[in-house]
This record gives sequence, C-alpha cells and structure tokens, in this order.
Amino acid sequence: MLTDIQQICTDIQRIRTKVPLVHNITNFVVMNNTANALLAIGASPVMAHALEEVEDMAALASALVINIGTLNTEWVAAMELAMRTAKSRHIPIVFDPVGAGATPFRTNTSLHLLELINPSVIRGNASEIMALAGAQIQTKGVDSAANNNEAATAALTLAQRYSCSVCASGAVDFITDGKRTTLTSNGHPLMPRVTGLGCSASALTGAFCAVNQDYFAATVHAMAVLGICGEIAAHQSNGPGTLQLHIIDALYNLTDAQIETYLKMETRPA
Repeated sequence: MLTDIQQICTDIQRIRTKVPLVHNITNFVVMNNTANALLAIGASPVMAHALEEVEDMAALASALVINIGTLNTEWVAAMELAMRTAKSRHIPIVFDPVGAGATPFRTNTSLHLLELINPSVIRGNASEIMALAGAQIQTKGVDSAANNNEAATAALTLAQRYSCSVCASGAVDFITDGKRTTLTSNGHPLMPRVTGLGCSASALTGAFCAVNQDYFAATVHAMAVLGICGEIAAHQSNGPGTLQLHIIDALYNLTDAQIETYLKMETRPA
C-alpha cells in the first residue's frame, strides 16, 4: 500500500502528465491567481461563466469548480447548468461557498445549489461550513469568524447530508467524508493575508479530483500541497505580496522530497 506521501506524489505526477482541464465558475477577485495556481501544479484552467457556453465547457472538463465569491443571479443560473452537465457526465464538482452566512443571498444560493446537485467536495472556511450546516453564525464578509474545532461537527453533518467530502479549512484543515477524517496542518500565518488562497485551494482540489476518483483523498492531497507550498514560500517572502508569487513558484517546483520533509497529516476516525 502506498504511503500518504507516495499517494500525494502520485497525484501530482498524474496532474502533470494528464494536464486535466479544470472549469472554474469563480469570482472576479481571484481569477488570475486561481488560473496561475492551476497552471503551476500542471493543470489547464478555464474560466467560463456565460450561459451560452457553460454546458459545453463543463462537458469538456475533467473537473468543475463552483465559487460564489462575486455572486449574481445570472451566474447562479450558469452554475446550475454547469453542475447539471458535470453530474450527468460523472465529472467531479468542487463547491466553494464563499461568504455563506454573511448574507441570506449567499447562504440560500449555496443551499439551493447543494440541494439541486450534490457536489463531490465542499470546501470552505469554518464559518462557511457551519453556516451551511445551519449553525447561527455571522461571517466577517468572506472571512471566518469561527475556528475549525467548532466546524468539525458541521463538516460531518454536511458530508452525510450530501454524500460528499467536506473540507473546513484554516490553520488546521479538517477533511471528512463522514467515514474517514484527516487533519492537515501545513501552512503559514501569512497566508490569510493573501486574497483568494482559499479559492486557489478549491481550484487545486478540482485538479486533484480530476486524477483521483477517491475525492476524499484528492481533497486531503490538495490541501496538504497548498499548505506545504505556503510554508516553502514564506521562507522566501517579506510579506503577502511576495508570498503569493513564491507560492506559484513552489507549486511549479514542488518535489517529492519537499513533501516528505514538510507534510503534517493526522488521520482520525470520523
């Protein structure tokens, strides 16, 4: 049986070899960073949200990433079409409920999309995950107002409700599919100072799901890789501006030896 390190390295090699197309319906703030992160790990990103093409694009993709960061009603319709197409073709769907809990529009839209088409993975911060599970919590805009210990029960609830894997990300990422649970604690305190790294995490999860049909394991691997690259980048950075540049370089240059050196992962019963 392959070790955790070997499994992560295998997934990265598959991404770099297969160059999977990852279709992102994501927000204006993060499109550039998200595309660069996917390119750096070895995937092929496309950002397409027009109603006229989302079904065709989703059908071509190896994974679909839905991110509600800059939400409007037309995009919701596009998300529905893309999700239906991906589901019908057994293409993995990663759902990022950015800002769920901040406003009724965001929360209700997220719940509507989740009920419409169960995703393969839900990835959000602690507050977002708790809001989707029905906890009475108010997020700070799109930032978390809760910690991951509080989100663990909510993540388990969502995993069982929607038969998917769930990641509540933070200083420690809590990842579960309702039967298995893994905690990854890679990363650096400077990372929350860079906008959109959570969105990059969702996009990278899409790339890993494109090459690994065990979507729980794929989510664990994606979160570990981004956290490791954040640590590597922090050693070379003077602040958040250079951190985001060095993270892209770290994703591109990531080696098996670095994964073995940095990986911090703990497996628990669900």
